[in-house]
Amino acid sequence: MREQQGPERQAPARQVRVVLADDHPVYRDGLALLLGSIPGVEVSGTAADGAQAVALAGELQPDVVVMDVRMPGLDGIEATRRIVADSPHIGVVVLTMSEDDATLFAAMRAGARGYLLKGAGQAEIVRAITAVAHGEAIFGPAVARRVADFFAGPASDETVFPQLTPREREILALVAAGRSNQQIASALFLSPKTVRNNVSNIFAKLHVADRAEAIVRAREAGFGR
Repeated sequence: MREQQGPERQAPARQVRVVLADDHPVYRDGLALLLGSIPGVEVSGTAADGAQAVALAGELQPDVVVMDVRMPGLDGIEATRRIVADSPHIGVVVLTMSEDDATLFAAMRAGARGYLLKGAGQAEIVRAITAVAHGEAIFGPAVARRVADFFAGPASDETVFPQLTPREREILALVAAGRSNQQIASALFLSPKTVRNNVSNIFAKLHVADRAEAIVRAREAGFGR
């Protein structure tokens, strides 16, 4: 007689593996304890500075590194740049007290896919980690508006390159800011193919031969400040 089988169990969802980098032990340990209590999140290691973060990211290959900016020795911006260069699949979420535009955009240029201010709530931090682990880019509410305003500027004025569509002007602003097609796709939640097609249309409409010439034309018009 065949033994009756119980209900089929679903395989548990894969843990999102996280490395935390912060030079303040109380904050770092508290965040590790908090995240470790969240189902679906595993804190794989902690680092007290940027050099340790780079080493741990290379050794542990986590899904996400949560990175402070101001740390002794190697700072969070350079650490982010090295981690992304060595392991592009690792997402970096910057979690910092720094609200200034220079730090925000330096982190984006270094390859960070998330940017939150310290003081963000548990739900916001977990949402950012989860989103970045799945290849998305995410910014906290406190900085998202500044990102939008930064790239809007002259690009919202339809008298500048009127032959471009609003979406093409938005993409041109990001091109002028030095973002790659992949970074633009992540920032605007578009497919890389859609971005490539838009960039080709921009080149044709501006009568430029390549990306470098498009950047020069765009910056002369005030894009990509």
